[in-house]
Amino acid sequence: MISGVFSFKVPLCSTLSSEFNSRRPVKYDTRHGIQIQCSNSSPDMNLATETIQSDASISGGAYGFENATTSLTQKLLSSSKKVTLVRHGLSSWNLEGRVQGSSNLSILTDTGVRQAEMCRQALVNIDFDRCFSSPISRAKTTAEVIWQEREEPLVFLDSLKEAHLFYLEGMRNVDAREKYPKEFTTWREDPANFYVNGVYPVRELWETAREAWKEILLSPGQNFLVITHKSILRALICTALGLDPERFRAIDVNNGGICVFNVNKQGEAMLQSLNLTAHMYTDHVYLY
Repeated sequence: MISGVFSFKVPLCSTLSSEFNSRRPVKYDTRHGIQIQCSNSSPDMNLATETIQSDASISGGAYGFENATTSLTQKLLSSSKKVTLVRHGLSSWNLEGRVQGSSNLSILTDTGVRQAEMCRQALVNIDFDRCFSSPISRAKTTAEVIWQEREEPLVFLDSLKEAHLFYLEGMRNVDAREKYPKEFTTWREDPANFYVNGVYPVRELWETAREAWKEILLSPGQNFLVITHKSILRALICTALGLDPERFRAIDVNNGGICVFNVNKQGEAMLQSLNLTAHMYTDHVYLY
């Protein structure tokens, strides 16, 4: 049996609009026996062919996304932005099946630290301008691992903290279900209407997510990294896509999972990637 590596060129391999399609061609890894080199044009391509292939419908790319969703900033940005969201690595309470919420007592496990290191390696070629993180321990430690050796200091935002779940925090899920069956069932099956201590935590999370988006997008720079928690990640994704709190459990992100958004000058977001996890199982390195 003969195996080998071959290469070919694909015009306009970027799936982004021309606003984001300014990076020079790159080569992808050849572990699967195929090497693809992206090129905007080739020397022997005539003008008519190049015009046709510049059409986004050929490559499946988006023309743009004005008015796709409502603005996250309510004001014009100086430039388009790219935002990479990462969920923290495995924590001690993840491992023990406990309700975490906003508690700072759950810490990153050895596995969680390795997952954070995998994220660092996977993102090593991305030129981020700034990294924002939740100040809660499990996210903070993940951010410190991923951001090591980068020049800019980490920025910690309270708006990236996890939802506050009051007396459920720290309880094992099985115990919470037994002791507070009504509250636990509502939290799991109808989170938008989960009500505890006079508060609707998920509804509040939507407001917090909108605040976080403004803090991030109105910051100087064009390419941002954000390290945070599962519930606030869900809220960030849903608010960017114009989804209500009732859609809270329509989104899932694994420990160490990566999501990527493009945001235009109007502050409108387009989801580019959801819950990327190839780097958790291989030495995959992202370049986008």
